[in-house]
Amino acid sequence: MSIVRIQKSSLVAVAAIMMSVVAARAARADSFDLTPEQPERIHVERSDAAAKAIPDTFKFVRPGTFTVAVSPGGPPLATYATDAKTVVGADPDYASAIAETLGLKLELVPVAWADWPLGLTSGKYDAVISNVGVTEQRKEKFDFSTYRKGLHGFFVKSDSQIKSIEEPKDAAGLRIIVGAGTNQERILLKWSDEDVAAGLKPIELQYYDDDAASLLALQSGRADVIVQPHAQLVFISERDKNIKRVGTLSAGWPDRSDVAITTRKGSGFADALTLATNELIKSGGYAKILAIWHLSEEALPATETNPPGLPKF
Repeated sequence: MSIVRIQKSSLVAVAAIMMSVVAARAARADSFDLTPEQPERIHVERSDAAAKAIPDTFKFVRPGTFTVAVSPGGPPLATYATDAKTVVGADPDYASAIAETLGLKLELVPVAWADWPLGLTSGKYDAVISNVGVTEQRKEKFDFSTYRKGLHGFFVKSDSQIKSIEEPKDAAGLRIIVGAGTNQERILLKWSDEDVAAGLKPIELQYYDDDAASLLALQSGRADVIVQPHAQLVFISERDKNIKRVGTLSAGWPDRSDVAITTRKGSGFADALTLATNELIKSGGYAKILAIWHLSEEALPATETNPPGLPKF
């Protein structure tokens, strides 16, 4: 395994790339609707079956209201709208559709991502819908109802000759930008070991200090591929129009790993949420939500309650 660690780019280089990013955003702001009004938000009908599946023993934070924690970490999953106070994105749209399916009002509670476990356990909200992946360790404390595949994305320059990355041999010898200590780094280290064992070149992992430096390295040809959570790169691709997807990688490789609504352990609410999502899948509302936010690749054929999650490491 070859590892390259890159120091911070010069202030001049960073300033230049940030200016180009700002210009690109201004020119292509219509790729996603980040206004607070959300006129394209999908609305659905109440499902009697899903609503009746909520246990009588489940106590909502506020009767008649689905109180959901969401972390506005960035588009397209969840971010602050142009009014700097309304949270918009794929996760808020999905939370809205679930609330409507259950016949409830929706209240979104913006939280720091690291704070959701304590807030959920202490009863500050009914559920968390914020890109939480299912893991065996988390299942000891929480229940899960899946709603998206957990994917990382392989993206390259728009004019790159790399066409597809689906398995370890496709990445042999490539210079790949990855975040240190991330799940995708762990997977790519295993991929590189497999390549070497097969007599192929190792993968060269590159680490940069920030997104601007990473994107600059990709555009300047110092790296071949960037790997990050799929949704983040989808947004950058739509915004800047100079990178493209050549593959996706399950967060649980070689197995599937899903993102799920998170609820208190043993509350009994997860099964009703699973039924609600399956109703949305059948009605087509689910697919429309993902399509609006360019996340159709993350669609599940059906949702599950407490499926196998990432193992403890």
